[in-house]
Amino acid sequence: EEQDRLLQNQPDQPQNPKVLRIAIIGAPNAGKSTLSNQLLGRKVFPVSRKVHTTRCKARGVVTYEDTQLIILDTPGLTSPLKAKRHKLDEAMLTDPWDSMKHADLVLVLVDVSDHWTRNCLSKEVLQCLSEFPEIPSVLVLNKVDLLKKKYILLELVTELTEGIVNGRKLEVRSAFEHNSSSSAKPPLQITQASPPENRAREPHCLQETGQAQEGCSSDNSGDTRASESSLVAEAAQGPNRYGPRDLKNMKGWPCFQEIFMLAALRGEEVDTLKRYLLMQAKPGPWEFHSEVLTSQSPQEICDNIIREKVLEYLPLEVPYGVTQVTEIWEEGPSGELLIVQNLLVPRKSHMVMLIGRGGKVISRIAQEAGQDLMNVFLCDVRLKLKVDVKS
Repeated sequence: EEQDRLLQNQPDQPQNPKVLRIAIIGAPNAGKSTLSNQLLGRKVFPVSRKVHTTRCKARGVVTYEDTQLIILDTPGLTSPLKAKRHKLDEAMLTDPWDSMKHADLVLVLVDVSDHWTRNCLSKEVLQCLSEFPEIPSVLVLNKVDLLKKKYILLELVTELTEGIVNGRKLEVRSAFEHNSSSSAKPPLQITQASPPENRAREPHCLQETGQAQEGCSSDNSGDTRASESSLVAEAAQGPNRYGPRDLKNMKGWPCFQEIFMLAALRGEEVDTLKRYLLMQAKPGPWEFHSEVLTSQSPQEICDNIIREKVLEYLPLEVPYGVTQVTEIWEEGPSGELLIVQNLLVPRKSHMVMLIGRGGKVISRIAQEAGQDLMNVFLCDVRLKLKVDVKS
């Protein structure tokens, strides 16, 4: 009831409100929901190692002083063939495109730990970007902490940007080439972020030197490596619109304005990205009350978190056929939330897998989902799960 009231009431506008609508797109399992949760500061979107955990677009809301960030967490961009294989709704194909129509900025997330897909943007992502070339886009390289060879990041940046960032051509040079007495500094370079305990870790974003941006500032307190490579930009301006024939030969997108490198799961450099996003906000009315964290209803959050655990503990395609039916949702005498949900599966063999030997699997799912729900709702949650075969 409180969530409904906050969503229906007029936002509590400040005197000079600013807003930024952000679409996060990328291949399935790139880490879009994890990044959304980190930006929000609380887990409200489901996260799983299996693809297509996010089934529909949902909005997260970050309100900081006079600025509101509206995060459009979308399903991974996929093809009709793959959607059919996973028995996905049509919304899985259309929601990312709908989110782009309402976005002021688009974050393209790439999982650099996946050596099968990291060297090029998917056909669906390129098509989406080319359809909306007027929307500023930012490349976010995720899971950089899983890369043992950091020089790969420089190669990936060149490939995923087609060698162009913010209208300028990039070339990789060694920092040794720059004489310390020379006044000519490279207009673009990767800066080093220095975590407090372990200095000289992975670089975190591309920025213009001489124009220090708060959202992409480097930490000079740590020791920088003289051999650190940098990216140098030369003036280059490509066409804004690309046709199907152009996209066929492209591996990356030459219209990115910025590049960020982070580890969303561990939260590294997410604050840097968040500050950058707050700086990009433009004057405009808020969409949500400052106390709203997500546009989802509590029931939708509950369904998503339980489905996340089911995806984690069931093999292969099995969990995609599970139907969730909430039988009880009520407040207990001490203010705790009582939830009883029935999980309907298509086959008896699936039921056996979901229950597990001695009920261990379903008990673990209920325990972990209940803990996550307590963290979201900030109250005690008693969750009971039942399993039946669909009649």
